[in-house]
Order: sequence, then structure tokens, then C-alpha cells
Amino acid sequence: MRVVIAEDAVLLREGLAGLLERFGHTVAAAVGDAPDLIEAVAAHRPDVVVTDVRMPPGFADEGLRAALELRRRDPGLAVLVLSQYVEQTYAGELLETGAGIGYLLKDRIGDVREFVEALDRVAAGGTVVDPEVVRQLLRRRRDPLARLTPREHEVLGLIAEGRSNASIAKELYVTEAAVAKHIAGIFAKLDLPPAADGHRRVLAVLAYLRG
Repeated sequence: MRVVIAEDAVLLREGLAGLLERFGHTVAAAVGDAPDLIEAVAAHRPDVVVTDVRMPPGFADEGLRAALELRRRDPGLAVLVLSQYVEQTYAGELLETGAGIGYLLKDRIGDVREFVEALDRVAAGGTVVDPEVVRQLLRRRRDPLARLTPREHEVLGLIAEGRSNASIAKELYVTEAAVAKHIAGIFAKLDLPPAADGHRRVLAVLAYLRG
């Protein structure tokens, strides 16, 4: 697949490019700031963008705001944010733009192959979010959503940790069928639109955050 990389650190940028090419992907462009990212995507029409959050000129949230702009222009463009930081102002907004979104923290990636597989999932329309990103977003929430039962809150908290249905069932000493029923109830009570289950799990946590 064709990838555009946006990363201001030259060594990391070139390292990512070499890594992805080693796994058979084509790096159409590797740029160092948000304006160049916008231009590169327009010129090369990649399958997926990998972008940092803090880049020139302001080293604040330029990469994430550029990603939002790119998704507004092309909702089907896959975007993987790869950063040292959780930029809370726009992270939730980006995740709510639909499928084909990822947000990973650089210092929590322990295996190169897992990173490439995560990129492949995002490019295929999946949603990949580091549990630490979700936890930091959850810390901003005010009050729990009143429509959810205590057990549904418990299940939702485990979803936020990135747990599978089987793992949640083991943690709560219930069957997987019971977990699936709780998750269906959460989706219904949060009025989530029909979507791929993986992305709806992320949307559920974001709805909990806004509560």
C-alpha cells in the first residue's frame, strides 16, 4: 500500500520509511511538517497516513489538526497517529470521524511487526487505539452516563483497557454470551450507529468520556 509519513524528527522519519518499505509498502512521501503533509496527500493520494501530533511550525497539535482536515476532505483516508503524547483536545474528535483510524504511543510499541500489523488494520478500515490513549481520555470525563447499569459501566471500563470479550468474561466470572449482551446494551443505550464492532467499542468509550 501507499503511505505518506509526517514526522519532524529526521531519523525517526527515515527509519519509519525504511521499515515500511522493508515490509513491502511504498512510501510515497515523508515530510516534516503539517502543511507539507496536506500537500503530499493531495499529490500522492495514499492509502494511509502516518503522522505525529506535534510538528512545525508551532510544535503543538499541528499533525492532529492536519489529520482532521484530511479526513474532512476524504473520509475514506486511513490515518494512524503515532505520537509520544495524547493530544486530548482533538484525539476524541479524530476517533469519531469513523473507521480507518488509529492512535498509538511511540514508547509503548514493543514489536515492529505488531506496529506494521496495526497499520495494515487501519488501512483496511479498522480502528486501533492504544489503551493508554483511552485511559487518558477517560480521566477527563465528568459524570458517568446515567443510562448504564453498574455492570455495564464495569464492562465499558474493561473495553477501555482493550480487553476482548473472552478476557472480560474471565475478569467478571460470567459467560461470553453475558458479556456480549452487556455490550449490546451499552451500544443501544449510547445510541451508537451500526458500524464494525471494533469501531463501535471505541465510540462507546468516547461516549462515556463525554458523559
